[in-house]
Amino acid sequence: MNSLSILIGMIGGTQVVIILVVVLLLFGGRKIPELMRGLGSGIKEFKNASKEEPEEKLEEKK
Repeated sequence: MNSLSILIGMIGGTQVVIILVVVLLLFGGRKIPELMRGLGSGIKEFKNASKEEPEEKLEEKK
């Protein structure tokens, strides 16, 4: 079992609420939607790049 799954298993509801409050205090209510949009677009770009990579390798082998 990797350490990330152990860490996630140890986080409870109270800890999640505390983390959310700290993030809200650090970034403010207006910045959070921008941060989430940026995170979502980054994940989307990563998925697209990972899908394109095998196709490029196939073209190089030909």
